[in-house]
Amino acid sequence: MDKFPMTAAGHNALEEELKRRQQVERPRIIQAIAEARSHGDLSENAEYHAAKEAQSLNEGRIAELEDKLSRAEVIDVSKLSGTTIMFGATVTLVDEDTEEKKTYQIVGESEADVKAGRVSITSPTARALIGKKIGDSVEVNTPGGGKSYEILNVAFQ
Repeated sequence: MDKFPMTAAGHNALEEELKRRQQVERPRIIQAIAEARSHGDLSENAEYHAAKEAQSLNEGRIAELEDKLSRAEVIDVSKLSGTTIMFGATVTLVDEDTEEKKTYQIVGESEADVKAGRVSITSPTARALIGKKIGDSVEVNTPGGGKSYEILNVAFQ
């Protein structure tokens, strides 16, 4: 049973989703199943089958969230410091070809959202950045091809 890193914010978000699914979604789905049952013949009752499908998906996600939370190694990024890139670092890069600046925070897999500037620790970008320092040049092999970046700043927020 491997532990995996996660920021405190990511952990809180998963806990909130779990709580919502258990305390709001689960009772709503149970009510929908009960209502659909009251309509009679279950073999041709689309509402009943849709509610049972929703229940299955919700319970599967609850189990997944409980597993992730039980194996999470929460890392308080605000207590980290230094100039070497590691988990939790917020890194400012400049594309060496287009001079475009990008800022990414390296986070756990479940909290990654590239559009919001959070990349997974297992992503090609994060793997290329780990262990590097300000001023280093990195080559990132992405599915869209290779990119070269220079590291402008490393912060822990």
